[in-house]
Amino acid sequence: MAAARNPEGMPYRPCVGIALANAEGLLFLGRRVGTEDSWQMPQGGIDPGESPRAAAMRELREETGIAQADLVFESAHWYRYDLPPAVAGRALRGRYRGQEQRWFLLRFTGREREIDLRTHHQEFSAWRWAEPDEVLACIVDFKRPVYEQVLAEFASHLAALRSR
Repeated sequence: MAAARNPEGMPYRPCVGIALANAEGLLFLGRRVGTEDSWQMPQGGIDPGESPRAAAMRELREETGIAQADLVFESAHWYRYDLPPAVAGRALRGRYRGQEQRWFLLRFTGREREIDLRTHHQEFSAWRWAEPDEVLACIVDFKRPVYEQVLAEFASHLAALRSR
């Protein structure tokens, strides 16, 4: 049996997270493929030489088919989470201790029929719009602190979207 890797010496994977809001200020949630109750907002890695903003738009398109979205706000700093020990050895190809994310609040400007989860590497099996507190209630435990911080940072911008 191979010895477990020490996550302390491993790097965080640089990636982006996308809080996609509709005209009512509700947020996009996708249910992870192969699960019944694991929901999250779109996220993904930053390719070498790619800016975080470009990565956010690419990941949104790759995971949801959505190309119609405007930037509302970019998080002021990077957020980190560690993978739980039970997942760390196999998630992210076992090369990272967790993720370091730059978050983007985007406003969906397209039509819902544009949303297509049947992508090359399908991430989500279903989607829905949710209130921010609903988002927090259905996120896996190890990501919840990051989601709480991101939604707190984005709260005034989400409120402004609702009042339009």
